Amino acid sequence: MAKMIPTSSRSTGSLAGVRVIDLTRVISGPFCTQILGDHGADVIKVEPPGKGDVVRQQGNMVNGESWYFAQFNRNKRSLTLDLRSDEGKQILHRLLEDADVLVENFRPGVLSKMGLDDDTLRQRYPRLVVGRINGFGSSGPYRDRPAYDFIAQAMSGFMGVNGTATGEPMRAAPPISDMVASQNLAFGICAALVRRATTGQGDIVETALTNGLIAMMGYLAAEYFATDRLPARTGNDHPMLYPYGLFTARDGEVAIAPSNDTMVERFLGALDMLYLLDDERFADNRQRMAHREPLREILNAVIKTRSVDEWIEHFNRAGVPCGRVHDLRETFDDPQVQAQEMRLELTQASGRVPVTGFPVKLREAPASLYHPVPRLGEHTDELLAELGLEDDKRATLRERRVI
Repeated sequence: MAKMIPTSSRSTGSLAGVRVIDLTRVISGPFCTQILGDHGADVIKVEPPGKGDVVRQQGNMVNGESWYFAQFNRNKRSLTLDLRSDEGKQILHRLLEDADVLVENFRPGVLSKMGLDDDTLRQRYPRLVVGRINGFGSSGPYRDRPAYDFIAQAMSGFMGVNGTATGEPMRAAPPISDMVASQNLAFGICAALVRRATTGQGDIVETALTNGLIAMMGYLAAEYFATDRLPARTGNDHPMLYPYGLFTARDGEVAIAPSNDTMVERFLGALDMLYLLDDERFADNRQRMAHREPLREILNAVIKTRSVDEWIEHFNRAGVPCGRVHDLRETFDDPQVQAQEMRLELTQASGRVPVTGFPVKLREAPASLYHPVPRLGEHTDELLAELGLEDDKRATLRERRVI
């Protein structure tokens, strides 16, 4: 059956013409499929009849809509379907016949209980790319454990390197493991689609919350591998460079990041303090790390004589990376953020809903807002009609609460 995307929902993004069946809920998964939708894919969000994705009822409700849900579910169409019923499973199979991608974030084994184990998917839909997110991966002793972002942050080592040396380990405030896993999965799905264009074969792409954060350990993991020493929690100080961190100006904190010896010279030169490099305590990075506190005291004594704004102008003019610590209001009011269109507005039936913008900028086929956040089941009739189900059949399914 030919793919049919309503004209009002058509996109010219890089993934236009790709159809995605989205069985995910909450954050990990919905963020991935939203990324695919932002770049033009026709994303069909399959939700249970009644309340749908649990996030529809979470967060602050404005005019009856969850703005939390809106943050992760634009550029999609909503189909209600009871996947526990035989008829619901049959409809899902019909959707998969014309799909390019299936995305799910169930615990390992749940999809198999629906009759959609990996062997069945590969045999029935050899061109299908299956993307999945779970907590720990589909192999290993923890494969069946439930997991959320907080658990992934704890068990990946991520939380263990955040915070101060004398304080407790600290989580990142955003659900970072969900977001990272979703971005990884979106990349993996696109890679599998590129391969399919050459081989004609689909693939199974998996990411895990914990694995994504482990991969982000970067130089912290490298230093641990090299020394067998656990990295210390250094708060806002860089674990391997100094001076690099927050400094105290007259009216607040300023973030300053001289990342190498050349930048340090530029930074100290801007302060008229190059003489500090003649002090053996501060002559090189190793010594500056060993004598961080006395150097911090010396630098802050000067930095506190001017305002944050004065230092930002001064250091940027000198080519030293620096910036203000923004709260979210300041972030979205910032002219650079506005120029980059990192706050957008959806036009919903309930009114205009602000959301974050597109972090990936493509010049020829940019991401776009072409479909508002769907109401629960808004496109059920539309999508089932595309499958050839007549009005009376849809009415029967609705009576049986299949849709």
